[in-house]
Amino acid sequence: MFIFRVFVGFIFFSLSFGLSAQTIAPKYSNEFLNIGIGARALAMGGAQVSSVKDVTAAYWNPAGLLAVKHKHEFSLMHAEYFAGIAKFDYLGYTTSIDADNQIGVSLIRFGVDDIPDTRFLYDANGALNYNNIQFFNAADYALLLSYAKDVSDNFKIGGNAKIIHRNVGKFAQAWGFGLDLGGIYLLDEWRFGFMLRDVTSTFNAWFHNAEMVRDIYAQTNNQIPVNSIELTLPRAIFSVTRDVEFGENIRVQGVLDLDFTFDGKRNTILRTNIVSFDPRLGLEAGYKNLVFLRAGGSNVQRIRDFDNTFQMAWKPSFGVGVFLNEKFHIDYALSDIGGVSQTPYSHVISVKVSLQENDAKFRLNKGWEY
Repeated sequence: MFIFRVFVGFIFFSLSFGLSAQTIAPKYSNEFLNIGIGARALAMGGAQVSSVKDVTAAYWNPAGLLAVKHKHEFSLMHAEYFAGIAKFDYLGYTTSIDADNQIGVSLIRFGVDDIPDTRFLYDANGALNYNNIQFFNAADYALLLSYAKDVSDNFKIGGNAKIIHRNVGKFAQAWGFGLDLGGIYLLDEWRFGFMLRDVTSTFNAWFHNAEMVRDIYAQTNNQIPVNSIELTLPRAIFSVTRDVEFGENIRVQGVLDLDFTFDGKRNTILRTNIVSFDPRLGLEAGYKNLVFLRAGGSNVQRIRDFDNTFQMAWKPSFGVGVFLNEKFHIDYALSDIGGVSQTPYSHVISVKVSLQENDAKFRLNKGWEY
C-alpha cells in the first residue's frame, strides 16, 4: 500500500507540473539523456528501472545502487550512432559508504565531432579556398552525482543531481541543472520500481554568440538567435521485474517499464494532449550467472507509409553478456537507434570492473538477493 501511494503521488505531481509548464517548454529537451547507457540495458530495450543492480543504476534508477555487492565498481561504454557520425560515451563509478548508503558518479557525452565551418570558404576575391575551412564539435555532457539510501529490507530510495553542459562550437553553449528521484520495492521474486526524471524540471540556460553568425543569418533570412531558458519537463517511469529459476543453473528475468511523458502528444501507443505512454519490455536468460542472452523491444509507433497507409513499428534489440571472472564483465548489444540512417543498427559494447567484494554480513544488511 505504501509503494502504491508513492506511485500515485508522483503521477499526480508530474501531471500537474506538466500542465503548468507545458506552454513554455519544448516537446523534446536534453534527449541525449534518454538514449540509455550500458549494453545490458540497451539489449533489453531499456527496461531497467526495477531490474538494474549495478553501477549503471545511477542512470536508470539510483536506488538500484544498493544492490552492488562490491566496494568499488566501474563501468565504461562506447557506442556510435547514425553510421558512426555521432558518438556516445559513458563512464561510471560507485562505492558504498556503509551498508545503508551508496554513492555514485557518472559522466555522459553525446557528440558529433569535426563539423566543417564553411563561413570563410570564399576569400576576399570570391575564390574558393578550402584552407579556410575550420572544424567544430557539437556535444552534450552530463555529470550525475548519485546517492542511494536503504530505508528498509524491502524499500530502497535514491536520487541524482545532474549538471548539464551543451555546446555548439563557439556559436552557442548552455548550462543546466536538474534532479532525479527513484525507488525500488522488493517483494519475494518480484521487484517494483519507479523513476521520476527531472523531478523539479531541468533548466538549461542558453548563451549565443550571435555576432559570429549575424551576417550569414541575415543573408539567408534566418532568425538571429537570442539567449533563452529551456525547460525539460518531468518524466515518470514505473517498472516491474520477475525472476524465474529453472533448476539450479538457469534463471530467466522479465522486465516491463511504463514510460509517461507530460510534454504533449507523442507518437506512442497511448497519447493525449496531456500525457503520452510508452512501454518497454526486456528479457534476460542466464546460465550459472556466467553467460546471459538478452532481448528487448521498445519505441512502438504508428508510421505513415508513402501510400498514406499506417503500420506499427517498434525498436528491437538483442545482446549477450559474459562474466570473464568475478571482477570483469563484458556486455554486447545490437540496438536500433531509430532506423533513420542506412545503417540503423548500432553495436554497443560496455565493460564492468568490480573490486573488493563486501562481506556476507554487509550484504545481508542490505536485504537484497544478489
